[in-house]
Order: sequence, then structure tokens, then C-alpha cells
Amino acid sequence: MKLIGIEEHFLTAEIRQAWEAIGLDAVDPSVAFHSGAIESRLLDLAEDRLALMDETGLDVQVLSLTTPMLHDFGPQSVDMARRTNDALAAAVARHPARFQALAILPVSMPEEAALELERCIRVLGFKGVMLCGRVGACNLDDPTLSPIFQSAEALGAPILLHPRTPELAVRAAYYSGFTPAVDAAFSTYGLGWHYDAGVQFLRLVLAGVFDRLPGLQVILGHWGELVLFYAERLAAMDRVSKLAHPIATYLRRNLYVTASGMFLPHYLERAVAVVGTDRLLFSTDFPYQYRPGGDARRFLENCGLAEPAKPGFAHGNWLRLTSECTA
Repeated sequence: MKLIGIEEHFLTAEIRQAWEAIGLDAVDPSVAFHSGAIESRLLDLAEDRLALMDETGLDVQVLSLTTPMLHDFGPQSVDMARRTNDALAAAVARHPARFQALAILPVSMPEEAALELERCIRVLGFKGVMLCGRVGACNLDDPTLSPIFQSAEALGAPILLHPRTPELAVRAAYYSGFTPAVDAAFSTYGLGWHYDAGVQFLRLVLAGVFDRLPGLQVILGHWGELVLFYAERLAAMDRVSKLAHPIATYLRRNLYVTASGMFLPHYLERAVAVVGTDRLLFSTDFPYQYRPGGDARRFLENCGLAEPAKPGFAHGNWLRLTSECTA
């Protein structure tokens, strides 16, 4: 059964150096995670990556630039995004049966970002786009960013909404007071990343973005970034939200969820209960969650889904979702 991982990351030396040039490594602890073996695997888009895909049982990786992407850059990000997307398209062209791609955008320049997304979908053949939380001081529902979401809906391009490190004031208030290593872990992969991504999605819902753009599709990793586990509490906001539909409608109409290497059957069961089997997507969160031993294929085989839900999870739902991309 073909297995497509839709949240599989890469990095370029140019972007790694650009993060350091603007001092991002001093304020965002996640930058330091991209070192050693992780950095080597992120930078490789050739044989070593393919070998690890084979080992874990993954047929296709949908490649996306790792967090914090280009969200902290200004006008220089326009050319940087184009160069990175062109390099990514070349990697896909070298291995078209093994790689697909999500666009990298100069998000601080929304009009230019919308045009670059159109180029990536129509010209380069990419399958969607990844965003990772706030852009400067703006949350994703800020009206200035609306050209990006309008373009995504018009192109039929799904948005993978990836975590990023919460801003410094939030980290100081909620995730500090321990050792530097614990503070960094607590504010990122331990919890902070996932609250941040879930909150960004809910802000899009509550701001009425999906009422204005009902065809827009968003993907949350890590089984919904905590959102699915509080669906009942979120529904209590229906009486004050003044949205066109109950929040549960947006969860089933505008949201896909993916595993991100968290191979836990009871999380999958919760996702099915909230969004349904046709909105499940597979992913391994390479290289962060990579584990040897045929991990991805083994989870698929033992996840508990029956036909036709299992092939949908493995590849069918992604192929259907991205078939609407305007090529």
C-alpha cells in the first residue's frame, strides 16, 4: 500500500545562515535543534534521505521547510523564498516518484507571498503551502495576511499550519523558571509549539476566515495540535462566536489532521471521532520523529483502520485533497 508522508522537513544552508545573521538563534531556541544529525538529515535531499524513507516504509515525502521558516524576515525573504522553491522543485524533479513539495512564502510581504504561492502551484507543481504561526507581531488571522489565504483557497492549495516557538513574553510567563534546557523543551516540542499552532487555527475559525473562504483547507499535525481533544469545550463558544456555523462544522469541513510521527492508535481514534476518516493524513515528521525499525509501515499495518479508511489514511485522502490544486 502506497504510503505518503505529508509533513517531512528540509532546510537549506542559506536559510540556516540567514537565521543566525538576524540573531534568530539567540531568541528562538528551536534554531539550536537544527544541528548535528538532525541538521545533516534536513540538508540532504538525495540518497541518504531516500534510504531512511525506505527503511521506515515511506514511499513519498511531501517536503516542507522546517520552522521557523521565513516568518522573521522582511523584504529580503521574497528572493530567498523564490530561490528555495526553485531548489526544492529541482529536488522533486530529480526524484518525482519519491518527493512532492509545499511552498515556502515570504509571509511578511503578503501580496508577494500570494503571487509566489500561485507560481509554486501553477508553474512548479507544488501540492500546497506551509505556514508556521505568527508573522512578526501578527497572528495568522490578521487582515493584512488575507491575500495568502485568499490565494490558497482560489488555487485549491491546502495549508499545513506548523508549530513555531511562542513569543518571548509568553515563554517568560508560562514556560520559564527551570533550567535553560527544560525551558526550551517546555516552550517548544514539550508543549508550547502545539498550543501555539492550535491557537492559530482557532483564531482563524473565530475570526470568520472560513466563513469568508469556505473552501480553504488547513492541516494540523500532531493529531490536531490539541484542538481535537477539546472539541466539546470549543463548542461552548458557539453561543457567543456569531459564526455562520457551529465550530464542529469547521473541524469537519476545513480541517485535516496528520500524525506527525506520533504513532498512537488512541489518538487516531479521537481524530476519527472528531473529523472523520476521510480527513486523516499520514506523516512521520522527518527527521525529528524518525525511528528505525520500519516504524511508519508498522503503524499503518496495526493502526486499527479497516478498508477503505486505511488506504485513505495512507495516501488516498492526500491525493484527493491535492487533486484540486490548480496546476
